[in-house]
Amino acid sequence: MVFSFSATPDFDFITQFARHIQATLHAGVLEMPEQLGQGYIRKLAFGPDFKITLHHYLLREELVINRKASELGNELITVFFYNNEQPLGIAYDDNSQVLFSRHDDSEAAIQVTSNDLSSTIRFPAHQYIHYVVVAIKPARLKELLAVSNPNSVLQTITGSGNSFLFFERMAAETSLLLQKITAVDMTDNLSSFYVQNKVQELLYLVFHKLSLRESAAHQPINSADADRLLHIRKAILRELSVPPVLRELAQRAAMSETKLKQLFKQTFGATIYTYYQQARMAEAAFLLKHGRHSVAQVGYELGFSNLSHFSRLFEKHYGQNPKKFSAS
Repeated sequence: MVFSFSATPDFDFITQFARHIQATLHAGVLEMPEQLGQGYIRKLAFGPDFKITLHHYLLREELVINRKASELGNELITVFFYNNEQPLGIAYDDNSQVLFSRHDDSEAAIQVTSNDLSSTIRFPAHQYIHYVVVAIKPARLKELLAVSNPNSVLQTITGSGNSFLFFERMAAETSLLLQKITAVDMTDNLSSFYVQNKVQELLYLVFHKLSLRESAAHQPINSADADRLLHIRKAILRELSVPPVLRELAQRAAMSETKLKQLFKQTFGATIYTYYQQARMAEAAFLLKHGRHSVAQVGYELGFSNLSHFSRLFEKHYGQNPKKFSAS
């Protein structure tokens, strides 16, 4: 099933999607028809410039959501929270697909974007989908944040006419908040008030992290750039035993080395090599905890010829050496 829409500020996803699948809305809730699957989509509005949509369903067929760019510039900020255990695909080009899977989805599970970027999201069939979308206009977000001296990231997001894409990792605290929001009893008279407060707490966690990023001149980004960045990220994560070579990545991305370095750090919050090392250590932690691998096996599998160097680097990231971490 394919659903396409243009990301204009006044677009109402749940209403248009209900028409697309020929279903009926009841008090802001769309129950999935039995022939399509089970679950629901729920919308809550906290005014004309601030709303949240909760997606919680299992479908009998793959769902592809094509979000077409608005031509109005940054008139709406969209924050996506992908809280799925199973892989999902996201792309900024109709002809490509990048999967978020086990060892990398938590690192890019939160996406903050302007509404002038196109995207394609593929949700797999026969698997529960949990994702939340917060849509807020720049002026309302700026009022909520009330930052007296914002860094360049917050200035870009709350400013006018900027094209941007930022990814953040899904921390445990954020995941727990999403679970609380999804589990709210909406028959309670104060449920909307409760959810609004929790959503603002959710936004605090995201924008607090973004506020700590290095303040640097913002580089404009378009859908083609965004798609190339996802493919570069995927290439880095595909073979964690081999350090990335900037020249080769730049050629693959059809970008200059300078542009790739700038856009990658801007989008993911770390340099290419730092991002690689963080992912490498996260994979090491996973293998030590769940893979029943020895420290030596993990080190060699991730390309370390010197196990002492591996241990020092791991301890720097996790506060314990690999042996203690594995046993804890």
